[in-house]
Amino acid sequence: MTSKHLVALARPFTSLSRCLYARHTYSVPPLSRPVRPPVPGIIIGGAHRQYATRSTADETVDELTEKYATAKDEFEIASEETDKKSVYAADDRQAAREELDSLKQAFEDAAQGQNGEEVRRRVGNRIRELEQGVVAMEERAMED
Repeated sequence: MTSKHLVALARPFTSLSRCLYARHTYSVPPLSRPVRPPVPGIIIGGAHRQYATRSTADETVDELTEKYATAKDEFEIASEETDKKSVYAADDRQAAREELDSLKQAFEDAAQGQNGEEVRRRVGNRIRELEQGVVAMEERAMED
């Protein structure tokens, strides 16, 4: 083997087993059988594969998460306008407060329901943090 071939073999190969520098393509032996992902409902290893189903708590949390996203967007807009002291700041703060109140009402209704503990655990902290942010923004606006 010449030194040219040794240098080419010492250089890195790609995942396709092709030498970038020597311009040689090396074949990879085929797998003994094709690898396929499992198909739902097929018995694998003697046990039937179980899939998780969505609970009513998941649906409720999704609805609250959408309301939270809307309220947070309103809060961020209102906070930015309050910092700029724009003419729209008061209206934006009012819109943020209304969205927060709507979110809190939906959360309280959901917390009284069947999966209340799980809903409180999964969503409660975010709502409290947003409420604290809105209150701090309103206090900041009153100081100015």
